[in-house]
Amino acid sequence: MKFSIGGPLKLAFRPWVEGLENIPADGPAILASNHLSFSDSFFLPAVLERKVTFIAKAEYFTTPGIKGRMTAAFFKGVGQLPVDRSGARGAGEAAIKSGIEVIERGELFGIYPEGTRSPDGRLYRGKPGGLARVALATGAPVIPVAMIDTEKIQPPGKLMPKLMRPGIRIGKPLDFSRYSGMEHDRFVLRAVTDEVMYEIMKLSGQEYVDIYATAAKRQIADAAKAEKDAEKAARAALAQAEKQAAAEPADGTAAPGGEGRGESGGEEGTGPADGQRSGS
Repeated sequence: MKFSIGGPLKLAFRPWVEGLENIPADGPAILASNHLSFSDSFFLPAVLERKVTFIAKAEYFTTPGIKGRMTAAFFKGVGQLPVDRSGARGAGEAAIKSGIEVIERGELFGIYPEGTRSPDGRLYRGKPGGLARVALATGAPVIPVAMIDTEKIQPPGKLMPKLMRPGIRIGKPLDFSRYSGMEHDRFVLRAVTDEVMYEIMKLSGQEYVDIYATAAKRQIADAAKAEKDAEKAARAALAQAEKQAAAEPADGTAAPGGEGRGESGGEEGTGPADGQRSGS
């Protein structure tokens, strides 16, 4: 990946990097990054001399067809590990196992604590499973990483990427050895995750939102659906009103049998006859 994609990627986009000295020359470490774009997993490894192994959803490796096979071959070639996200805890347990294996080999393990890409560029609450448990189970240092402006390169719905300079800020390693042996304490896992997310927030300058990104995506999808339903209902009401207006006469007179009949045979019609009778 570094030779086939990394070189052209750096040449075309010229990403700027701060804090490269915080990446150890050897030995295991966990790179915990915010997640703004699909390209995050390419820009970060491209600027590092060492290999970084990320986890990726299993669908990237199992999609049928020529495109699916090419995608699977590419992800395997760049060192991505498939994670089956089926089941209530499938993704978390698979991520933990994969992360521990990478760390035990003395390599760099990359993980996105938010669990998914940010839907709006803000930083969301980190999930306490994979990151904290791998860190506490292995004792590996956690290095916070902030990706800057990668979401602007190819926004959703855009086919061609925009040539601009994204940024990468790498923070100082965080040591959580004080929590050794406490990887099953949910309060400790929450504390470790929140500390890492705080460091990422300082590096990225993002607004922090204390809900999970997956919940935010559901809220955004629900709001979009509600707006679409409201527009549909408004169009239906307008069409019904236009239909009713078209059914009424253009001059506003009532249909036969209404007030027009009263004019010829009602009270005004009896007036002259009454006058004749009084005159006679």
